[in-house]
Amino acid sequence: MEFQHEVIFCIVNEGFSEQVMEAARRAGARGGTVLRARGTANIEAASVFGISISPQKEIVMILAPASIRNDILHALYSSCGLDTPGHGIAFALPVDDVVGIKGLQDNLQDAGAVNPPES
Repeated sequence: MEFQHEVIFCIVNEGFSEQVMEAARRAGARGGTVLRARGTANIEAASVFGISISPQKEIVMILAPASIRNDILHALYSSCGLDTPGHGIAFALPVDDVVGIKGLQDNLQDAGAVNPPES
């Protein structure tokens, strides 16, 4: 099954969500949502990865067309990856359906994926 949209999650140290969004926008993303979080990694994990691990995190969720997923992931890796002060990781998951987003919703209606309520 081929998906038209994907959600990209980027988990970074606290204070780096704007840097994530700047990189994502340069790669074609239109916006995102930031969630505050607390990591649970222990000291052993820090020594395995060779980095210091800050427990305070920000998770940036970005809904994007599948066609630009790789561009966004590469931009995030370059700007906010593990080798940067943000110590970020990013991954993408397919999105089955989308409603409520101007532009994206019209595309889905054309494809028959969304049945608008009758007036």
